[in-house]
Amino acid sequence: MSPENESIITEFMLEGLTTDPDLQVLLFILFILIYALTLSSNMSILMIICMDPCLHTPMYFFLGSLAVLDFGFSSTSSPKMVVDMLAERKAISFSGCLIQLFFYAGFGSTEFFLLAVMAYDRYVAICNPLLYTLIMTKSLTFHLVAVSYFGGFLNSLIHAGFFLQLSFCGPNIIDHFMCDYPVLLKLSCTDFTINELLRILCASFVMLISLLIVVISYVYILVAVLRIRTSAGRHRAFSTCISHFICVFLFYGTVLFTELRPNSSTSHEQDKVVAVFSTVVIPVLNPLIYSLRNQDMKEAFKKILSQAMFFQ
Repeated sequence: MSPENESIITEFMLEGLTTDPDLQVLLFILFILIYALTLSSNMSILMIICMDPCLHTPMYFFLGSLAVLDFGFSSTSSPKMVVDMLAERKAISFSGCLIQLFFYAGFGSTEFFLLAVMAYDRYVAICNPLLYTLIMTKSLTFHLVAVSYFGGFLNSLIHAGFFLQLSFCGPNIIDHFMCDYPVLLKLSCTDFTINELLRILCASFVMLISLLIVVISYVYILVAVLRIRTSAGRHRAFSTCISHFICVFLFYGTVLFTELRPNSSTSHEQDKVVAVFSTVVIPVLNPLIYSLRNQDMKEAFKKILSQAMFFQ
């Protein structure tokens, strides 16, 4: 790397969510509890799926993959945010910032693709139930998850590569609780036009492709469900999709709110709130939505719990 492209700044200072000491203590307690619940709930879903042979189906393979993603997505920022709430010096190194950016973008982009894959899975299950086992083979389900990860982290790698071309010579204060890419671009002392254009193009591509798959899948699902003559049949078909639809609505709705809202003086505070919702709240809501609304998950949990009590 040439001298003009070398970063003078070796670390960044994070302002965090708030500077109020009393509020920081309350938020520390709240977010550490939420993070603990996120880890335990997602790991519990993964454990239940692995232990119950009845759940070794494509739908639950994707759900287990989503649990891993939520675990990783939350872990990119929550531990650092929680620690900084009680720290006097909220610093993060340049390399630490780059790593956080890489995994934040990677897990986030992968979740877009995985939600699209799960929508396609529901489309096949409802619109082609007799061919479901022939279409959604173990090989296909594995490759669909692998492609989701490849696409997500390829997008992240592109961002990281162009980020390394930027120079930072001051100031080094990030008005956020994490290394947020748009905020970091504004701190750069070099022209970041290409980076900003690339960010918009990549984000648009990931969102539009995945959203298009979700919308088309649900249009076909809706048409198929409306053709079912009995209300019980329609209810059963809808019940297999409602949890996924809620997760899609929460995740896409949060990102679309961020991208489509007009810039204003309160945009930084809104960015923090949206980031908290996407990295802290959604990863703990997804397993709760699926476990509370899924009868198979409830039955599997009861069976595993009864077996554990029997062997005590």
